[in-house]
Amino acid sequence: MRFIVDANIVFSGILNTKGKIGDLLINSKKHFDFIAPDFLRGEIRKHYSRLCKISRLTIDQVQESEFQVCNDITFISEEQIKISTWIAAEKLVADIDPKDVHYIAYSKHFRCKIWSGDKTLMRGLIKKDFKKFITTDELFKLRETQ
Repeated sequence: MRFIVDANIVFSGILNTKGKIGDLLINSKKHFDFIAPDFLRGEIRKHYSRLCKISRLTIDQVQESEFQVCNDITFISEEQIKISTWIAAEKLVADIDPKDVHYIAYSKHFRCKIWSGDKTLMRGLIKKDFKKFITTDELFKLRETQ
């Protein structure tokens, strides 16, 4: 099964590789295919200092956590998504959170769910009949049943 991974999930995994999210990202290769927009790599690097501050890890430790967490995520270039898909995604998130347009576009393009903990985004999109989400607990249970 394939899932789009959002930034909050990746950041949570980096901050705590031993937690449920870290475990799912690091130990689910034989169960799931994780995909993320290529821009997420830059977002991680842009927030190194914040990640160090929050986690109280050194930059080397944060980078090691990043490697572990991102090792089994396939980062895909935004150019692979059709313009029409971007436009549809932009319309869906315009009044919720325009920064999340990537995840919606990828979900539509790859026809798969988004792994997210962003309740505001999920609630807003569910009202618009977009229900392609999976939570950490649902994903964990799914892995346990496979």
